[in-house]
Amino acid sequence: MGADEEAEGVRRILQQAVVRSVGRAVGMGVVEFTGPGGEELGLHIQCPFRFVHDDRVLLGSQDMKYPQKGAGPNAFDNFRTVYDERAQLLNNLLTKAGPRVESVDLGKAGDLTLSWGPGVRLEVFPDCSGREEAWRVLIRGGAHHGYPPGIV
Repeated sequence: MGADEEAEGVRRILQQAVVRSVGRAVGMGVVEFTGPGGEELGLHIQCPFRFVHDDRVLLGSQDMKYPQKGAGPNAFDNFRTVYDERAQLLNNLLTKAGPRVESVDLGKAGDLTLSWGPGVRLEVFPDCSGREEAWRVLIRGGAHHGYPPGIV
């Protein structure tokens, strides 16, 4: 599948999806959505990413490196990092607001930006020159699309 087909598949899956939750599976970012038809959707991110509101970073992939105050040496394994704490706060807001993805933008070098109102976006930016999977968009039990094209 070519890059244009991959991009169109990603747009088709995520456009108007409800952003449901943010979390992680070890060091991989996980964002869950509900599609317009009720289908379960996911975005698995294995490269740098951040959630931004207007001009402020709300949550970034690097936050996984920093333990919460008093979390101890096993903070990462016990899901007690700054990332985990901020993801929970973001999830509380997502549950109340139920935002829908308003735009899906893909760049030529694999950057992916999802936007929803008011002023919130998820920015994903691959930083590896090799053929390593940077991110994948999926319908549970169905289609998978990712970057680089053809890797999924």
